[in-house]
Amino acid sequence: MTQWLTDEEQQAWRGLMQLNSRLQTLMGRQLQDAHGISVADYEVLGRLHDAAEDGLRARDLGAALAWEQSRLSHQLSRMQRRGLVEREDCASDRRGATFRLTPAGRAAIEQAAPGHVETVRRLVFDALSAEQVARLAGLTGHLLRHLDDRR
Repeated sequence: MTQWLTDEEQQAWRGLMQLNSRLQTLMGRQLQDAHGISVADYEVLGRLHDAAEDGLRARDLGAALAWEQSRLSHQLSRMQRRGLVEREDCASDRRGATFRLTPAGRAAIEQAAPGHVETVRRLVFDALSAEQVARLAGLTGHLLRHLDDRR
């Protein structure tokens, strides 16, 4: 038998979904208008930037982003055509590939990051106290661990 959400649970769930949608829209608009990149581009560029010169295997990048293989493959193909990332076959596994930033990709993330961080701060963290930020970090961490445990 289905255990329906209580009014408070439903309000929390709908609020979470609406918050996520609005933040994605606003962040996407800022990145597109200022730098001509999407939120997905930014996420991939950021992960590859953090990986340094060695790049990341596609499967590790997909796991870090929690994306399905087909979504990652299409995103990387588009970014490769635009000259933001480059692909190299993996020597130890002929089915695998490693992706790294091109100079254009490195420039794109380094130019976009300051404005992106300012927008995140303005939209989220400026509205919260230090205590609220700590609670938010605790809640999101708890829920992510819960989801990881269900795999």
